Amino acid sequence: MKNDRVTVARIRRLALIVLALAPSLAWGAGFPISECLDCHEDATLSKTVDGARISLAIEAARFRGSVHGSLLCTDCHTGIEDPIHDDLPPAQCASCHEKAAAEYASSIHGLSQAIGESAAATCADCHGTHYVPPARHADSPVFKLNLPATCSRCHSNQRLTGDYQLRQPDAVAQYTDSIHGKALLKMGLIVAPSCNDCHGVHDIVRSVDRTSPIHHANIAKTCGTCHLGVEKTYLQSAHGKALVNGDPGAPTCTDCHTAHTIEKPRQNHFKAQSDQRCGTCHQDRLERYGDTYHGKAMALGRPNVAPDVAACYDCHGYHDILPGSNPESRLSTEHIVETCRQCHPGANQRFAQYIPHADPLDRENYPILHATFWAMTCLLLGVFGFFGVHTSLWFHRSLRTCMHDTKSFQAVRRAAEKDTEWFTRFRPFERFLHYMVATSFLLLVLTGMPLKFYDARWAGVIFQLIGGVDVARWLHHFGAIVTFLYFALHLSSLAIRFWSKRSGLRDPETGSWSWKQLIKVAFGPDSLVPSLQDWRDFVAHTKWFLGKGPRPQFDRWTYWEKFDYFAVFWGVAIIGLSGLILWFPEFFSLFLPGWIINIALIVHSDEALLAAGFIFTFHFFNTHFRPDRFPMDTVIFSGRISRTELLHERAKWHDRLKSSPPQTAANGSDLWNSWKPIARTFGFGFFGLGLILLALIVYAMVRHLF
Repeated sequence: MKNDRVTVARIRRLALIVLALAPSLAWGAGFPISECLDCHEDATLSKTVDGARISLAIEAARFRGSVHGSLLCTDCHTGIEDPIHDDLPPAQCASCHEKAAAEYASSIHGLSQAIGESAAATCADCHGTHYVPPARHADSPVFKLNLPATCSRCHSNQRLTGDYQLRQPDAVAQYTDSIHGKALLKMGLIVAPSCNDCHGVHDIVRSVDRTSPIHHANIAKTCGTCHLGVEKTYLQSAHGKALVNGDPGAPTCTDCHTAHTIEKPRQNHFKAQSDQRCGTCHQDRLERYGDTYHGKAMALGRPNVAPDVAACYDCHGYHDILPGSNPESRLSTEHIVETCRQCHPGANQRFAQYIPHADPLDRENYPILHATFWAMTCLLLGVFGFFGVHTSLWFHRSLRTCMHDTKSFQAVRRAAEKDTEWFTRFRPFERFLHYMVATSFLLLVLTGMPLKFYDARWAGVIFQLIGGVDVARWLHHFGAIVTFLYFALHLSSLAIRFWSKRSGLRDPETGSWSWKQLIKVAFGPDSLVPSLQDWRDFVAHTKWFLGKGPRPQFDRWTYWEKFDYFAVFWGVAIIGLSGLILWFPEFFSLFLPGWIINIALIVHSDEALLAAGFIFTFHFFNTHFRPDRFPMDTVIFSGRISRTELLHERAKWHDRLKSSPPQTAANGSDLWNSWKPIARTFGFGFFGLGLILLALIVYAMVRHLF
């Protein structure tokens, strides 16, 4: 078949010469195109290269419509002496495109080709072979809209990117999803940059080459071809001046916006990522920023959704970043209040004294914060150390007692369940207050501890389950309101009870107010105010722990219950006040310096950790988890205590109650038995959640240590 075509071609050539028709069939000197097309118009014509079949067919109509349609084949494939050839010389683009060829020769593609066999792009890889439309034509592979796809044939090829160890193998995909790629490819905005606008056309060189448009020193200029005003602002900033002065570490456009994943600055994802990008140079500042509510909320925000808190650029600026000492800086004395008012409309000069990057470990620069930090640390260690020893001794002694006196222990519990004589320990109002305490406390811990340990993975999971940072903040404030409410109700109850019993504070003989009577009532056995008897009980209890004395009997309130009671007063006062400062910083800065917010943050955070740790360990053990109470003491739900239980631990109170019959309660086999399962369910739910939070807190603290 092939030999027949060759014979026909030779006969035809002789005929053309004889008839002198060559000028009418050719578009220049050399062989007429028809000579080549006799074979190359055959759609089945191909050859095998490295085991792959490559088509050699040419569509004459498409070729004539290309920019090279007026040329002869030999104009590009020079050196062919006979149309019947075995090896076709490659096209020589340089014969017409000298400037472009010279630029290509010095480019990364050309140099790679020059050093030997290479898969680097050639002219044909980008422009095409026989069907080369004009570059401005929509069908051209190098037309602006088509260029990303053309470049991706190599730069998204996993084999090539691996062989040549390209630093950004996903560049094309990232560009396509960027603001530039979407503007060009999806919106058709031809003014949007494509690959060659940043990297060059024929003269593409490595980024480390000083002539490269994407060299570190040239990036601002390259971006400035489109972003004229931004480039001017950047060059006047601290970053731009450092770049001009030759600082190799000076951040430029791609350090903040990245090279190919450029997105709209107002998108939530950009805001969420911007702090980390600033932190690549300012790691110490980022670490301190992470200690603020802004930083914690940003870290705990949902993926691609930035919370409504300040990021670095909200305070320092965007492209106009200047040192705080510069009068034009957003953080200068002249402008800092205005900067704060972007988010805090009521901010004043005192508010601006807040120190967003303060390091409490830096004694020299922040002496007050340093002292506050260590005071709270010592408080934490002291309380946990003391009660840790106390609880350990108690647990060990109780466990030994239960193991060696099991029958007695079980007998007490069975007798308590079947007891027919009960005494009122907590009134319905007091039980209701305890329910408010438990629910609000768990809510506050659940929404507060993730902020304390914001860098722990579980913190983000909890916030996602809650509904995000904004929902958590609202719930935390709601828990605070409930806390203030139950505290106010309790104080009101105390005031009412005090007023109702005011007659007992008068001297029986004179009828006037008596300090002696007041002290007697305040420090009496029915009072929660600590007294000397509590110290005696503590000493006796400790001796029992150590096996040096009998188990003591207590009155209505034990020394640990009184501690728990006043711990609530202390906690509400300290945590509450510091929390209000953090909640309403603008109001408190009307009469307090802004750095009080820094102190409030330390106090609020550490005191909350103290409260959570104490409640979930020592309070749970003292009240519910010690062997003679495990798994739950239901007195706070039922409000009643059996005679057996009184005699087992509170014999002194039992003796006083028996001498005062009006204080006894009615028989206990009543309504309590019907709603006991519900109360236990709530109780175990509270315990379970508390223990889970305790485990997460301990895990986060241990993780910080190691």
